[in-house]
Amino acid sequence: MTGYARVDGSIVIERLNQTWSWNWELKSVNARGLDLRFRTPPGSEAVETIARKTISGSLARGSITANLYVRCGAEAVVPRINRTLLRDIISLQAELEAQGLTFASPPRLDVLLTIRGIIDAEEADPLGGEERTQLDAAVLIGLQTALDKLREMRVEEGIRLGEVLSEHITMIADLHDHARAQAEGQTETIKNRLRRQTDELLLASPGLTEERLAQELAILATKSDVREEIARLKAHVEACRDLLDSGGAVGRRLDFLCQELNREANTICSKASDLALTKIGLELKSTIEQFREQIQNVE
Repeated sequence: MTGYARVDGSIVIERLNQTWSWNWELKSVNARGLDLRFRTPPGSEAVETIARKTISGSLARGSITANLYVRCGAEAVVPRINRTLLRDIISLQAELEAQGLTFASPPRLDVLLTIRGIIDAEEADPLGGEERTQLDAAVLIGLQTALDKLREMRVEEGIRLGEVLSEHITMIADLHDHARAQAEGQTETIKNRLRRQTDELLLASPGLTEERLAQELAILATKSDVREEIARLKAHVEACRDLLDSGGAVGRRLDFLCQELNREANTICSKASDLALTKIGLELKSTIEQFREQIQNVE
């Protein structure tokens, strides 16, 4: 589920006569599970811990990026790169290479920046104690507001997505009806095939007993009969409709049902005794795949 929310706020620390402002940016994109990524300024560790629990308790699916920016007056809490340490690390690698050591690849900046101590922060006016508690409380209230806005956007997308999924289910149901009608009309074709296969069995094994012949015919008839698959297909379609109507987090259950729908479509294709039923089975597979792709966006 995709979405975006931004909330700005501020708080006056009266004892210090300072105004601290902050803003949250929440971004959500599709993902199979829940993946949380935070970018918060130094001093906000307690906020991030609570924010993770808050978002995890509210959302079940999606890749969520949460950015928090904090500033005192006009001065923001900005990152500072320890260039001296960075140069020392690069020089060390060059020195080791000169001594004969080899490395898999040249030093990459994105990797170097993850080394502890390379990036720290210059805080405009660090807070502590009671003032930090006041700021954190205001920031967390703002997070809840941003999270509510994000959820509203995701709900709106979910409504539109539900309409698309309903259309796909209707298409699958229509194809099921075509498959059932085609299967009912191919009785004579199946009989002719069984007669031909019976003749082939008797020709290949003249001494075949009636009991063994009956067993072989039963196996052949089962391989040609798609009524069970069509019945299960209908049951899965009804289960999908029930889930869409129930609301809540249904993405994983719909994904499982989609696998079952595809299983039945595959079997119908393999058992089909005429080209028309095969075409219906292939169209079923295509529509189910489109349905499955959309399900990946459902929480």
